Amino acid sequence: MNSEEKEDCECAPPQAETCPAGGTNREYVEPEIENPEASRMKRAAAKHLIERYYHQLTEGCGNESCSNSWCASSAGFTRMDNNAAAVKALELYKLNAKLCDPHPSKKVTASPHLESNAHSNSGSTNRKLNHKDVHSVRDNFKDVNYLTEEKVYEILNICGEKEDYSPLIRVLGRVFSSAEGLVQSFRRSKPHTKEELKSLQGKDEDKDEDEKESAACSTTAMEEDSPAASSSSSRLGEGSSGDNEVQKLGPDEVSVDIEAVRRVYERLLSNEKIEAAFLNALVYLSPNVECDLTYHNVYSRDPNYLNLFVIVMENSNLHSPEYLEIALPQFCKAMSKLPLAALAKLARLWSHYSAEQIRRMVETFQQLITYKVISNEFNSRNLVNDDDAVVASTKCLKIVYYANVLGGDLDMEHNEDEDEEPLPESSELTLQELLGEERRNKKGPRVDPLETELGIRTNDCRRPLIAFEEFVNEPLNEVLEMDKDYTFFKVETENKFSFMTCPFILNAVTKNLGLYYDNRIRMYSERRITVLYSLVQGQQLNPYLRLKVRRDHIIDDALVRLEMIAMENPADLKKQLYVEFEGEQGVDEGGVSKEFFQLVVEEIFNPDIGMFTYDERTKLFWFNPSSLENEGQYTLIGIVLGLAIYNNCILDVHFPMVVYRKLMGKKGTFRDLADANPVLYQSLKELLEYEGSVEDDMMITFQISETDLFGNPLMHDLRENGDKIPVTNENRKEFVAQYAEYMLNKSVEKQFKAFRRGFHMVTNESPLKYLFRPEEIELLICGSRNLDFLALEETTEYDGGYNRNSRIIKEFWETVHSFGEDQKRLFLQFTTGTDRAPVGGLGKLKMIIAKNGPDTDRLPTSHTCFNVLLLPEYNNIEKLRERLLKAITYAKGFGML
Repeated sequence: MNSEEKEDCECAPPQAETCPAGGTNREYVEPEIENPEASRMKRAAAKHLIERYYHQLTEGCGNESCSNSWCASSAGFTRMDNNAAAVKALELYKLNAKLCDPHPSKKVTASPHLESNAHSNSGSTNRKLNHKDVHSVRDNFKDVNYLTEEKVYEILNICGEKEDYSPLIRVLGRVFSSAEGLVQSFRRSKPHTKEELKSLQGKDEDKDEDEKESAACSTTAMEEDSPAASSSSSRLGEGSSGDNEVQKLGPDEVSVDIEAVRRVYERLLSNEKIEAAFLNALVYLSPNVECDLTYHNVYSRDPNYLNLFVIVMENSNLHSPEYLEIALPQFCKAMSKLPLAALAKLARLWSHYSAEQIRRMVETFQQLITYKVISNEFNSRNLVNDDDAVVASTKCLKIVYYANVLGGDLDMEHNEDEDEEPLPESSELTLQELLGEERRNKKGPRVDPLETELGIRTNDCRRPLIAFEEFVNEPLNEVLEMDKDYTFFKVETENKFSFMTCPFILNAVTKNLGLYYDNRIRMYSERRITVLYSLVQGQQLNPYLRLKVRRDHIIDDALVRLEMIAMENPADLKKQLYVEFEGEQGVDEGGVSKEFFQLVVEEIFNPDIGMFTYDERTKLFWFNPSSLENEGQYTLIGIVLGLAIYNNCILDVHFPMVVYRKLMGKKGTFRDLADANPVLYQSLKELLEYEGSVEDDMMITFQISETDLFGNPLMHDLRENGDKIPVTNENRKEFVAQYAEYMLNKSVEKQFKAFRRGFHMVTNESPLKYLFRPEEIELLICGSRNLDFLALEETTEYDGGYNRNSRIIKEFWETVHSFGEDQKRLFLQFTTGTDRAPVGGLGKLKMIIAKNGPDTDRLPTSHTCFNVLLLPEYNNIEKLRERLLKAITYAKGFGML
């Protein structure tokens, strides 16, 4: 080995000794080190040999009289493209084929300016290079093992002068295919300043600069030809010395100069040949990175390993079709192997990016998921959960999702206090333990590990950088087998991935289906436990939550029964609900329960009862702070709402969004007044924006007034002796915050805590909080407000002799479409038991219209449990309209047909 080859070894992975005859001595002598390092060095040596075979096939050894048939310099060699050369290089390595020594003509290293000087001295004006010139230019940069912005531009300029970009392509291929080289590339020479962070973020928002500034975290500028830099780039994860020593980085900082990387990509990606070098290098890089992360724990030894992911993700062409087949899936698999701390650091770093940059990364991963979904036929036998590329890209998308949350408008402070008393345990718990059926989620629903690592929840984000809806992938939702996915979610096995662990990618319909499976399985579990309990105890117990009520005393009967159950054995609330109206023959298969909830809600929210106040302007209900009802009544209302979700029933409930935010653990703030009390919100907003003297012109104090149940005025001090404290320009923000705090939290604290306690009695073990955001909880409880009857017509099925083209069916839909909004709601109430559309709209409602005999004077009837309309074959459209309107207008009660 000559001195030049020894130099190469200092800045490249270890290579095998070369025999004098030109063959290769494969006996690799392991240094006395631990096994993992020996293994890594073996892989590096093999990698280097394969690279030498590749260069031999593509460039040759430089000896024009070479006799090696697998050398590009030999006379009879047939040229091949890069892909074929890569495959052949691997074959030659396996065969231990002859490997040429570099010819002396290839070993002459010239300065970067040697070629241009020689060219200018020749006096020739022809810019085209001869064969020897090309090799000389290429050799100039073989010692470049990492890149800086300046080095890229230097090589680019030289290549531009020679009109030959192959040296640059080779350098990019070598560096971007090497984890070691890429990690050392584009280092920052100094810590980020405030201005740099702002340029990274790309948006003007008043964020706390103190949180963004962390400890200084960079390496000093690398000297391009220094031995320290060369040697440190050859070994990753080992204790480096000199300029590349790992320095302390802030939680959202990396040592790579991101702006420099962006400028380099912008200049290079316009050239198609250069872009191909990035693509090929990524294919080569990703498996090695995946191996390093999976087996060698490289990130814990060198946190700068994260640099390569930052650099690759800055490539704005990653979503291009040529990346989707191999390069991007492999890279996603590598990224998904990062440890939790690294994932959190990436999320924190990307949270400083602009909305456009976040959207670009989202589109990159979404494009890959969609491409894989539509190019494969996924079904119950070929699950999308088993596709490595889809799973890996979903995991990567999760990092961007939390970056989107972190970079948005956060409210980390206003959190509801937890219930002081723990929810009562089931009296059957001992029996469950005896039977090996101990509850899985005794501590409540799971929390995402990345969420815990970042110390943030999705509900803390008021407004993300880009809308949450952009993370939903509809093609994936269409092929996802939710019953299988839910099983993987509950079992939590490492070899089976569940998309329920990434709920941001699922739409509300899919998540609702997952919640439905969870509720049903819990019901069956309670039923089985009851049967086993009765066998052990020898007493007959009811496997259902059975409620027998009188229609005209529904509140008294239902709430008294629920109160007894909540006190005696709350676990019974998780049994399947079975409602029976006294004196009626209806059997509850779902429809009777729907009507029960509808009637209970109508009674509870009657303003005359005084438990809730009603705002005529917003058409919304709010807790009455001066209600005479005790806390137990509000607890029971919370139970009713929980039971509705648990039994998949939609309620006609009109709460402002802040109620659902509070149920999810967030307090109400001034911004929540916008929909809860728009008049008060506007007044307080004008107070904050007032440019004159608030104290002199408005003369208000920290004492506010409100009215009680009987209209009497009540005074409340926001601060001690509030009537003596004037509101000024300096303290008006405090006044507004305390006003909102009192109206939305303190004034209704007793009522809301009782309400939330009842709600959690039913849903405390449910994945509700994990899967849904507050606006989706509202959709879950209230259904969709948009009644699209054209979608309902498209999905309706027919039975008993009717079909889509039957005369009566065409007249029926013509009649229904002519109804007004109120009549359409009455029709839905009559047919399905509720006047609201389910999650996903009326297109998700499976309605059946069945023939119920020939023309008759009988009214249409329905099975609300199964959404079945029994329609006689009326002679004409006028009679159909008259009979149908009468049926839906006067429908009340249940009977047996």
